[in-house]
Amino acid sequence: MTGNGQYIAYATIVRKEVTRVLRIWPQTLFPPVITQTLYFLIFGKFIGSQIRDINGINYMTFIVPGLVMMAVINTSFVNVVSSFFSSKFQRSIEELIVSSTSNEVIIAGYVTGGVVRGIIVGSLVFLVSILFTWPRVQHLAVIFSFVILTAIVFALGGLLNAIFAKKFDDISIFPTFIMTPMIYLGGVFYSIDNLPPFWRMVSKFNPVLYMVNGFRYGFFGFSDVNVFASFMILAVFAVVLTLVNLVLLQRGTGLKT
Repeated sequence: MTGNGQYIAYATIVRKEVTRVLRIWPQTLFPPVITQTLYFLIFGKFIGSQIRDINGINYMTFIVPGLVMMAVINTSFVNVVSSFFSSKFQRSIEELIVSSTSNEVIIAGYVTGGVVRGIIVGSLVFLVSILFTWPRVQHLAVIFSFVILTAIVFALGGLLNAIFAKKFDDISIFPTFIMTPMIYLGGVFYSIDNLPPFWRMVSKFNPVLYMVNGFRYGFFGFSDVNVFASFMILAVFAVVLTLVNLVLLQRGTGLKT
């Protein structure tokens, strides 16, 4: 297939993914926004009013980047894992695999769909946050870099999960038992500077901590970890997951019966 043909294939996959998200928007866009709104009410308004400022930022404002990033992480992952596994289950993915569409284009198409949904939901959550507080923005480029890279990483993670999944129950194991604890222990609701030394050290092995803090740095100009190191960790994860997914697709892992 020519370069133009590969581009058409990529655009077709992306259009299919985005159309699916927008067609059933009450299921794909609305629930995450409701969930994050409840977090703003419970943690920000009710509990946050009793918590002292963190680095001069009131608690409600402090948790905004974390909640936006939580929405991006969850939706970008779920979008790809559910869409790709559904294609496997319906065996429609076989038509794509046997076509002249390259594996790189297949990965890029599904990941782009996850990134688009993640950014849409993250933007909606940010707009909801304005109803409760007015977060300042210091480094817009940092914000965009971290939100896009994070969405890419978890979209790739969702694809990896979908490749190995054999039944619908399998697509919920990783989000429930691994991803959710990582998110809640990743500094979304607190600064690790307030933790005892041992737990502060343990927290630094959680990659979500670097994503959340890099994103938070874009808003407030401070971070619990080195921002450049956070960016590099995200970049490495993106490259490694891309290569792993590419090898698995080339081998037909989880696709051949």
